[in-house]
Amino acid sequence: MKVFITGGTGFIGSRLAIASREKGYEVELLGQTNTQAELENHQLLEKHGIRTTLGSILEKDKLNELARGCDIVFHLAAAQHEANVPDEHFYNVNVEGTRNMLDASVQGGVKRFVHGSTIGVYGSAMEGSLDENTPLRPNNIYGVTKREGEQLALSYNEKLPVSVVRISETYGPGDRRLLKLFKAIQKNVFFVIGKGDNKHQLIYVDDLIDGMYLAATESKAVGEVFVLAGEEILTTREMVDTVAECLGTRVPGIHAPMLPFLTAAVVFEKTLGPLGIQPPLHRRRLDFFRKSFYFSREKAASVLGFSPRTDFRHGVARTADWYRENGLL
Repeated sequence: MKVFITGGTGFIGSRLAIASREKGYEVELLGQTNTQAELENHQLLEKHGIRTTLGSILEKDKLNELARGCDIVFHLAAAQHEANVPDEHFYNVNVEGTRNMLDASVQGGVKRFVHGSTIGVYGSAMEGSLDENTPLRPNNIYGVTKREGEQLALSYNEKLPVSVVRISETYGPGDRRLLKLFKAIQKNVFFVIGKGDNKHQLIYVDDLIDGMYLAATESKAVGEVFVLAGEEILTTREMVDTVAECLGTRVPGIHAPMLPFLTAAVVFEKTLGPLGIQPPLHRRRLDFFRKSFYFSREKAASVLGFSPRTDFRHGVARTADWYRENGLL
């Protein structure tokens, strides 16, 4: 089996590459080293004997070369939260870059193509229970272009067996996004803003990889969209208390009111944003305490046979261990 992964130096891409090598597969990676995390992932991949081709999905010749003779393509590369870049950048990467990958896969004789999408495509519809048929209402350029990327990928089904996976909030060893949360809780400087009863449904990275491989190999997955999410639905309060317990500490029971923080975030965005300065507080960061949504796993379970194996408590413990081992916590 030969596997090609784009976004290979990202959190999910690098873990997928290592898991694929452990399965005994030949792995081709395309990635970048624009951030410290990507650089460290690149170094980790080298330690595992996995060669990474540095480049962009806008480089068609490079894609054609890497895709040739591959059995499975996992397309994870995307423009996501880059600051101070025009909307055109997101279209170029998330739509035209996806087109480049699809064309290279057709030309290279790829047998299965898994398009990595995001729950961000739900946008303003992201409230309460969601599934694959929930109308998509993306409310930022990232979500808009990821939705277009999904539609483009599925339009190739007559030429290429495509499946789309919408990836829920992912955590586990290698993730640095939740590191700030872990650090704040360990230092006893974290507090809950708002009621803390909004819902999350995270997925542990190893479970996500299992789901992605099911989407790449199950014949019934072709032409379909799947949400891949963990089994547990947790409130913010349950989530942070679990992290605190695994770190041997606790989060104060007193909650701060939401309104002052939300007001400050709006002011920061309106005054600092036009100056090209990243606001210290913005509404997207407050979404952790505000947005409340969860997913039906029925389709992924019935069509793919997907069943997450890692509960949040064990996943958090393994993540904390990885942070410590790497001197991050």
